Amino acid sequence: MSQQKPEPTEGAPEPEDTTAAAAGTTASSTPAPPAPAGPSEPVVAVAETDDDATELEEGDAYVLPAGSVVAAGPSLLARLGAEAFGTFLLVLVGLGVALYSAFSNTGGGLGVALGFGIAVLAGIIAVGRVSGGHFNPAVTFGACLAGRTSFKDLLPYWLAQVVGGALAAAVLFLTVPAALPGLVSQGAQTSTRTFFSSVANGYADHSPLATLSGGQAEFSLVVALLVEAVATAVFVGVILGATDRRANKQHVPFAVGLALAVLLLVATPVTNGSLNPARSLAAAIFSDGWALSQVWLFWVAPLLGAAIAALVYRAFAAEPPEDSLFGEDELYVAEEDVLVVER
Repeated sequence: MSQQKPEPTEGAPEPEDTTAAAAGTTASSTPAPPAPAGPSEPVVAVAETDDDATELEEGDAYVLPAGSVVAAGPSLLARLGAEAFGTFLLVLVGLGVALYSAFSNTGGGLGVALGFGIAVLAGIIAVGRVSGGHFNPAVTFGACLAGRTSFKDLLPYWLAQVVGGALAAAVLFLTVPAALPGLVSQGAQTSTRTFFSSVANGYADHSPLATLSGGQAEFSLVVALLVEAVATAVFVGVILGATDRRANKQHVPFAVGLALAVLLLVATPVTNGSLNPARSLAAAIFSDGWALSQVWLFWVAPLLGAAIAALVYRAFAAEPPEDSLFGEDELYVAEEDVLVVER
């Protein structure tokens, strides 16, 4: 005997869809990510909090569909710490070797150049994957112009680099033995600042050539600017080429370190070799007053050289603008839809 399905009485509630209810229960405990939206339709995401779900403003979040290439890089704070550390290492080793080269068997100018080169090589290997391993305001500026680093990171990177370099110079300045400046000057009254001035960058009567020749020969402001700009342009060009996504990244630290060492051998007789505004400012802070009065050139010339290298690279050898120096953004292919929340 077949059973008739009872007719619902008038006014009685409709039977609930258990499938929908179950789905609703699941959704309330673990909200599904919003569906991908087109460029003209910003996603409104829901963020879980301890109290209740809070709706984010439009534009705060968006969804990347499965199969997208996703960049998951370190935080800005981590990158700034890496830049400060790398610049600290570079200045500590480079200026330290230069300060004490007269008392150690480091080969004079060659030893100083190798000191800077090896320091930047070690820094890139150690923390290059975190921040890009710039350690130099000119490199950061060139990377921004080349589309390899965001301009919003420019000033924070510069600040981190200047702070790291200044701290390294402070360590060297505070640890100079009190009697050492007098020994270097063969008994003459010499302050620690004057002793530290030997590693500062300068031109005209403060160029190394003027010191060695007793003032009979010197490199002028124009020559110093030209040498620093050209050397920095070559240096930044090497970095942009070596870190191109199409290049072999295994040899990047060695290419950058050797390029810096060779270029410093060229620039050192002219200006004491800068190519790095953070290095120049760090030395000038603890040197005699002339160093700070001339340090502007060692910002202008390297930044000019970096701009030339970046614009030439972008015109003739540019790669996708989302590429980055030394791969500080680890890339992977998303297997599922990825909700990206702007913080």
